[in-house]
Amino acid sequence: MRIAWLNWRDTDHPEGGGSEVYMEQIASGLVDRGHEVTIVCAEHAQAPAHETRDGIRFHRLGSKLGVYSRARRLLRSGALGPLDVIVDTHNGVPFFAPWATRAPVVVLVHHVHREQWPVIYGPVRSRVGWWIESRLSPRVYRDQNYIAVSERTREELVGLGVTPERIRVVHNGVRSQDLTTSPGLPSSRDCSRPTITVLGRLVPHKQIEHVFIAAAQLRQDIPDLRVVVIGDGWWAPHLHEISRDLGLDDIVEFTGFVDEGTKDALLRQTSVLALPSLKEGWGLVVMEAAARGVPAVGYAQAGGVAESILHEQTGILACPGYDVAAFTEALRRLLADDDLRHRLGHHAHERAARFDWQASTAAFERLLLEAAGRALRDQRSDPANQFVEP
Repeated sequence: MRIAWLNWRDTDHPEGGGSEVYMEQIASGLVDRGHEVTIVCAEHAQAPAHETRDGIRFHRLGSKLGVYSRARRLLRSGALGPLDVIVDTHNGVPFFAPWATRAPVVVLVHHVHREQWPVIYGPVRSRVGWWIESRLSPRVYRDQNYIAVSERTREELVGLGVTPERIRVVHNGVRSQDLTTSPGLPSSRDCSRPTITVLGRLVPHKQIEHVFIAAAQLRQDIPDLRVVVIGDGWWAPHLHEISRDLGLDDIVEFTGFVDEGTKDALLRQTSVLALPSLKEGWGLVVMEAAARGVPAVGYAQAGGVAESILHEQTGILACPGYDVAAFTEALRRLLADDDLRHRLGHHAHERAARFDWQASTAAFERLLLEAAGRALRDQRSDPANQFVEP
């Protein structure tokens, strides 16, 4: 198959995150299976406009918002050649690929952004964004199939009017090299220092300040507490300021972006992963920690987080709502109770081993082949495409 994958970011983008990891892991697997994959995303200073990496072609064009119209023009021009199927990533605003091509389109949705619009944008822009996502998009894609990354996201899409039969779930995987094979899992031994780790993009809807508020209380009972924040983003200066205001500069470490080896070492030294995000489609960082035997704490209302974390089995889900006090208490339980932390970390590791990128790629491939095959059958059965001998 010749596949075009539309997504406004890639993993090299300064704001790239888990959804971009998902895209490139699946795309790389599709290339290994003999397919041609071209990723169309926004341009940025960290990578060239055009390149081929790991067999994947990248076309970077346009800004964060401009990439959407530029991608449609690229499709209309035919510059990508004949395409068998298009993956249209819906990050709040989709690419509206059906407006630019007759090729079959599969819509990829990580999560619905109902809660995030007002956090990131003002009242007018957030209302427009939510109208596009909740009203316009379901109508434009009413004839296309969807891929959701979790059952929670699938349920949200059904709530927006997408028929259940058109939605399939393809979970995130776990890299085999991330799985701890040593019997000395981090959760099965005492860390040298009680450590809460945050991993991901530093943006408002991740609500990382909730971890700082919790740490300010927890350090009263855990004087050697440490907080490590792995990642970067445009919200970082604000988080540095909150850390200073709460008097946490002596226990909070901001690492910025790190390479995979450094991330691995930091996760293996942590006691618990904190994910206070407002919303996640799945929570890839939860499984990255789980692969190393580290339990996680998140909010029960945060979409796919309630699926990547199994409450009281692989971590703790704080509720009700986004209650910082409940989040703090969940962290306290895991930091104070070695037996509980060890047990949940062990189960988290066992569960992470069941999620495999190769299996996810195979499922994704089946859905793309199904879409491409259906389009071909429809084309052959269309009387307008039939040639009759005179």
